[in-house]
Amino acid sequence: MSTNNDRALSRRGFLSIAGIGALAAASGCSSSSRARIASLTAFAGGGSYGSSRYQAIYGRMVDNGEVIPAVNLNRVPEQFLRREVADPTGERPGTVVVDTDAKFAYYVMPGGRAMRYGVGVGREGFGWSGRADVRMKRIWPTWTPPREMIQRKPELSEYAGGMPGGIMNPLGARALYLFQGGRDTLYRLHGSPEYWTIGTNESSGCIRFMNQDIIDLYDRVNTGAPVLVRSGVYV
Repeated sequence: MSTNNDRALSRRGFLSIAGIGALAAASGCSSSSRARIASLTAFAGGGSYGSSRYQAIYGRMVDNGEVIPAVNLNRVPEQFLRREVADPTGERPGTVVVDTDAKFAYYVMPGGRAMRYGVGVGREGFGWSGRADVRMKRIWPTWTPPREMIQRKPELSEYAGGMPGGIMNPLGARALYLFQGGRDTLYRLHGSPEYWTIGTNESSGCIRFMNQDIIDLYDRVNTGAPVLVRSGVYV
């Protein structure tokens, strides 16, 4: 079914986040001002590993009225595409494990299996590690820049009351909020429209997924699910 967003995307063929970049939620999450949504045109096929399976997984979606453009598979290394693997973590089913060195996140499933996703992490290393739990889940979450960020970038004052969820929102299609000991860590697992930054160090700390992947993870993870963030050791 056609939507206003759908028609707008077809007219423009691309979106840009002028002056915002892919900043992300809370004081723990922001990404490089160098990154922009320069082109979100639909994937036309022809990639070196553009199998019909991956084209289906990362194809154009309409989600809660928002159009998520297809991922251009030529811009994402193959190892960072979603796949089921043997679980390397040893954690109990239902746990999310993030390996910040390898740029992988695992959702542990029964039977020694795990769903693996490519992720993007911080430019100078992830600023938090350890165990936490998913205290909140949000669909097309609101992003509110922290006061310190607005002081650095006064043009963001327009969003002091919150930027509504949508395809141009830095938190993407979903966000999982990490708490430790009942306190908000200010770190999130969240979507990003800048799929070409997956597998790189571009943000200030939060773990970002391709929008298609964070939707898949969101549907698997229950509120209260344990999360382990660590560096290395998993293959």
